[in-house]
Amino acid sequence: MENGEMKTNEAQAHKGRLIVLTGPTAVGKGTVEAKLLAKHPEVWVSVSATTRDPRPGEVNGKNYWFMSEDEFVARERRNWFLETAVVHGMAHYGTPLQPVLDHLARNIPTILEIDLQGARRVKQRAAELNLEIVSVFIAPPSYDELVKRLIGRGTENEEQRKKRLETAKVELAAEPEFDVRIVNDTVDRAADELWDVIAKEYGIAE
Repeated sequence: MENGEMKTNEAQAHKGRLIVLTGPTAVGKGTVEAKLLAKHPEVWVSVSATTRDPRPGEVNGKNYWFMSEDEFVARERRNWFLETAVVHGMAHYGTPLQPVLDHLARNIPTILEIDLQGARRVKQRAAELNLEIVSVFIAPPSYDELVKRLIGRGTENEEQRKKRLETAKVELAAEPEFDVRIVNDTVDRAADELWDVIAKEYGIAE
């Protein structure tokens, strides 16, 4: 635990705040991030752990750290995560803590892309870890557009889509809890707005 405390103290010195990014399912958070990283590769996005099965094309350690439920729970008991949650009632997700602290200590712009439960848990733990955060909500142009995007990506069956849309309604209602709202009507504009938030928080000159 002493090493963990040392890392946490180092993270206090960072100039910018931890960017906590969320939004409803199928809103296009990953697409916005990809566009952001193409323009600004200096930004680091935390790689979450999950117990769900990989989707076609996903790579372990790049898209997610894929774990068995037993492995996930064991690490959770060792305080290995910044936050954990069960998403859509189907799988565990969590943010490995140490890589976040390491990047913040080096003043590297750092983003967490997590669901609503995770964002709330990070806010709760921020004071404990002496971390400052800025929370960003990626919103769809409309609920109908969100439904269209979810159906269009074709990665879930009908039952899974129903669960995700039920969750999305709860997530959309929580938008006022966040510091910044970005509407993902066009990916380029949303990515530019996200960069503006990061540049401001980290004191990066345009």
